[in-house]
Amino acid sequence: MTEARLDDFRLETRAWLEANCPPGARGPGPISNGSSRIVIEDADTRLWLERMIEKGWTVPNWPKEYGGGGLSKDEYVVLLQEMGRIGARPALSSFGTSMIGPTLLEMGTEDQKSRHLPRIARAEVEWCQGYSEPGSGSDLASLRTRAVDAGDHFVINGQKIWTSGAQHADWMFILVRTDPDAPKHEGISFLLLPMDQEGVTVKPIRLISGDSPFNETFFDNAIASREDLVGELNKGWTVGKRLLQHERSGMESLVSGSADAESSSLVAEAKRRLGEVEGRIGDASYRGEVLAYEMNNEVFRLAQKRAVEESDGGTPGPVTSIFKVYGSELQQDYYDLLMRIRGSSGAVADPENFSEAELAAVRNWLYYRAGSIYSGSNEIQRNIIAKRVLGLPD
Repeated sequence: MTEARLDDFRLETRAWLEANCPPGARGPGPISNGSSRIVIEDADTRLWLERMIEKGWTVPNWPKEYGGGGLSKDEYVVLLQEMGRIGARPALSSFGTSMIGPTLLEMGTEDQKSRHLPRIARAEVEWCQGYSEPGSGSDLASLRTRAVDAGDHFVINGQKIWTSGAQHADWMFILVRTDPDAPKHEGISFLLLPMDQEGVTVKPIRLISGDSPFNETFFDNAIASREDLVGELNKGWTVGKRLLQHERSGMESLVSGSADAESSSLVAEAKRRLGEVEGRIGDASYRGEVLAYEMNNEVFRLAQKRAVEESDGGTPGPVTSIFKVYGSELQQDYYDLLMRIRGSSGAVADPENFSEAELAAVRNWLYYRAGSIYSGSNEIQRNIIAKRVLGLPD
């Protein structure tokens, strides 16, 4: 695309966003995940979703035939920049848009793409991830959930754990063992199965933060159709690894404006708690820490954007492990710093004497302790970086 045409696209995109992004869809706030079991209460969030679906920008770089916007790499980057400029939230953010959708685009059959991708783009379905099991977390390839080939379908028995959002999900993408006699990285298949069936039981796990985003999921003769086998039988490990790269890339966060909102809220909170001197945070030590966080946050966002640009708009390869390590630790740094700035009002749990924002910050501080563990622990990610990015020997 010529530079002049890209400039025209930027102006058109800026005008469309200004005219169509409601005030309530700018800055932090609710984002649809597409679940048929969750009602969108906020009017601006609902309106924003409807407009973005019509535009094809819930998944802007997906092909138009699957409900996307068909944007080129350069156009996609411009859209990210223009949404960030006004703090527009993604209209849709889910495992469907960030994980299974991109994986099906690369590795799915035409039938799988045409059946599943448009529903994801239209926010008609939410997905969950069936990977970890009791005893099979970081050593995921040791999984034991079994799927027996029954011709036109598979019969699944076993258990998954830490299945985020399973209580609201319509479908699951799942790694199962289809050849118990093969070496552990072989004999694994990648299946898609509907959650609304008698053989699937979901039990939420209550966390120290008070929330229950994770679940145990049990399979008792659950059924997955043969046509929802992604990739070859017993070759699902390759599909599963590629999906993890999409998960760890953090591409959707580039659209959210959340990083800018966190920086501004951190500065505002520091000024409120520590005072101001000529418009600056009054405490020099904390001023330096907040500045360091803001600089690190901006470096991280720029690195992600560069990775998008260098990968033709798709998800990068093993470099996504760098995003996972740095992003999760940066998130922890943010909440650690916020808690310290708040002093004795930091770690609070009394809803009668503290605001919802204060209580939410504490819940997030507790929740993101897990950030360096889920989606593959940071220790595992550093091994991947050493071997596949830096080329170091085993």
